[in-house]
Amino acid sequence: MLYIVGLGLGDERDITVRGLDAVRRCAKVYMEAYTSLLSLGLDPASLANLEKMYGKEITVADREMVEERADQMLSEAADADVAFLVVGDPFGATTHTDLVVRAKNMGVEVKVIHNASVMNAIGVCGLQLYRYGETISIPFFTETWRPDSFYEKIQNSRRLGLHTLCLLDIRVKEPTLESLCRGKKVYEPARFMTVNTAISQLLEVEELHGGSAYGPDSLCMGVARLGSDDQKIVAGPMKKLLDVDFGPPLHCLIIVGETHPVEQEMLEFYMIK
Repeated sequence: MLYIVGLGLGDERDITVRGLDAVRRCAKVYMEAYTSLLSLGLDPASLANLEKMYGKEITVADREMVEERADQMLSEAADADVAFLVVGDPFGATTHTDLVVRAKNMGVEVKVIHNASVMNAIGVCGLQLYRYGETISIPFFTETWRPDSFYEKIQNSRRLGLHTLCLLDIRVKEPTLESLCRGKKVYEPARFMTVNTAISQLLEVEELHGGSAYGPDSLCMGVARLGSDDQKIVAGPMKKLLDVDFGPPLHCLIIVGETHPVEQEMLEFYMIK
């Protein structure tokens, strides 16, 4: 049996009782560590906290392992109970849907245990969840790669008066382009996009397109460490949020659409002074 267990958003205590029971029954426990991270991080001390809480040794699974060598884990799950831990909810990333498909094709039974994710916890901002348009991802720009396919999606949502949730890039154990060319992988330092970087890139794309999807005065909400005790939420125009220190990762951004009076009341609590 393969158990895919959502861990929630905060720390090791956010796992559900059902999830914890499943983990403690398993012979092997893996933890996915590239689509998101718990607020406590993945340094040795933090990993030790997880292992102590769950009573199991945890193998950290990076992108390369999950996407290229998942068959090993699935083979283990064919003969014993194996847990695959996912920050947030198991289906918050398409990679995990692919894992389920591969498991079922191999005849491995799968059980999913859900938890909170950014997709529902973002409701703490006070914006109604059914008033969001398509969620977008914003990747880090490089000198030669500055993708902007998200622009049209934002524009479409804005035309309908809907909010846009922007998920910001994280890069954990990503090989450098130079090392890939040489055939021997060398990994970049971990990087986590900030609200400030995301806004800078968004404004650059707007200047390029000139479609008035948003601008420096557009109302946004910056969110950091959602679901943690020290989460931070600040609302204000893009140009003002550029100067806000949101602190450690993870960050996300909301481009606010048309607001209901109750939404507006909630926004006032978070408005930058």
